[in-house]
Amino acid sequence: MQTSVVPDLAHTRPRPVHWLATAAAMCAVLTAAGLLQPGAATASQTAPGPGPVSGGAPEAAPDASAAVYPLECGGAKSVVVKQGSADLDGDRRPETVAVVRCASGSGTPPSGVYVLTRPARVVATLVDPADRQSITDFAVRDGMVSATLLGYSSPDVPRCCPDEQEKVKWQWQGDKFVRAGRPAAQSM
Repeated sequence: MQTSVVPDLAHTRPRPVHWLATAAAMCAVLTAAGLLQPGAATASQTAPGPGPVSGGAPEAAPDASAAVYPLECGGAKSVVVKQGSADLDGDRRPETVAVVRCASGSGTPPSGVYVLTRPARVVATLVDPADRQSITDFAVRDGMVSATLLGYSSPDVPRCCPDEQEKVKWQWQGDKFVRAGRPAAQSM
């Protein structure tokens, strides 16, 4: 019998453990390839102007549901009923404006309008719930907050039926929000 010049390869017969090791190695390679891919390409051009603060992706607006509002609800929870985000003060970081009121089983509790910065912190109150007003037609756009305030001319007016309406806007000027609106509330 002749001996082979090549070493005996009988121990190289594939067994299930070999297939499992190969499959695990392939999964690791595919996972690493998926994680190390370049970002998505875009074919659009951006207009010149101020970009993100740190040169990366734009900063996310504060989460209105994560904030703690200066609102007394007597054991009930506060509810964010409307919200909008924009860079209102020109610092290239978006603020969130939230319309918040206490959760109630019936009726329409008064609302507050609050401005939030990161990390979901109230920095300004545009409408105080103590003013006993409801908010409709709420919008945040072009660096301005606008809303229609519904209120009551006297304590005798039923809380179901506001009898005053005022359209207002707020805009950042200098170091504070300035309110512009009709000089006097109008009856509905």
